[in-house]
Amino acid sequence: MAILVTGGAGYIGSHTCVELLNAGYEIIVADNFSNSKLEVLDCIREITGRNFTFYKADLLDKEALNTIFEENEVKAVIHLAGLKEKFPEKSLWYYHQNLISTLILCEVMESHQVKTLVFSSSAAVYGLSEKVPIDEERLLGATSPYGQTKQMIEEILRDMYESDREWSFVFLRYFQAIGVHKSISIGQELYNLSNKLLSDIFQAEVGKTSELSISLGVDGVMANDYIHVVDVATGHVKALKGALRSKSLQVYNLGTGRGYCDLELVTTFEKVSGRKIPYKIISEYPGDNGVRCVDPTKAKLELGWAAERGMEEMCGDSWRWLVHLSNELKEK
Repeated sequence: MAILVTGGAGYIGSHTCVELLNAGYEIIVADNFSNSKLEVLDCIREITGRNFTFYKADLLDKEALNTIFEENEVKAVIHLAGLKEKFPEKSLWYYHQNLISTLILCEVMESHQVKTLVFSSSAAVYGLSEKVPIDEERLLGATSPYGQTKQMIEEILRDMYESDREWSFVFLRYFQAIGVHKSISIGQELYNLSNKLLSDIFQAEVGKTSELSISLGVDGVMANDYIHVVDVATGHVKALKGALRSKSLQVYNLGTGRGYCDLELVTTFEKVSGRKIPYKIISEYPGDNGVRCVDPTKAKLELGWAAERGMEEMCGDSWRWLVHLSNELKEK
């Protein structure tokens, strides 16, 4: 039996597939390439030395999903497919794509008696929080269309569990994944860089901007809980093991337990790259106040998971990936 990974060709999805295959799982990947490329699948095969089944499918296509379940023995699903936090002005699009696709997925899973789901949620469901680090018991209050769809999906799945305790759900909440696999063969494409600062650093690398603008937030308080994408991927594997062990609904934060300010990120990039990155300090961007970081204690105690990679490794891998993208552009 196999694990279906929706969005398995995406940034976090591809790294999760690598960790699943390395852990000995059989996988099936479903992706419509809205946030990814076909070549990523060959990179996953090359990294792991293993093959897997792939379907080009949109989760809004119920017939295509049914085909996947009819043609394969699916044991569980890791749900990573969905629109990313890049288009805040397209709220209706977010709701349609992220909510309806998840409803269709759950309907198909239920009809085939597959009731184990790891949902890749987001720490965006917490909204603005005055107290950090944020634990899993904190009241939810998403403030963006992206975060609200994640929160709504959690609520839908929670209602499903309350009405049918045969389901097993795990929700994973995390902030900003960065870094890439050590092979430097899979990562976020340039058009998909969701972090503005990373995008600005890339623009500086290719000479499209002369100076970065770094915000220290209101009163100098601004920090993000960055986490290496491989740590996020191993978190999904650990969560899957937990979901398969018992029928329950569990929520886990994935993070380092501390926030890193933009200036710390840039100076670490300078250290790992050996290059000076020109920047200026600005007072604040709108909405920049606060420290965003989660408490990962529960994941450590119950899943045996902990982030293993620090900021230097996150930045080092990210820098090598940005250089890789830059070289690809120059070749074109």
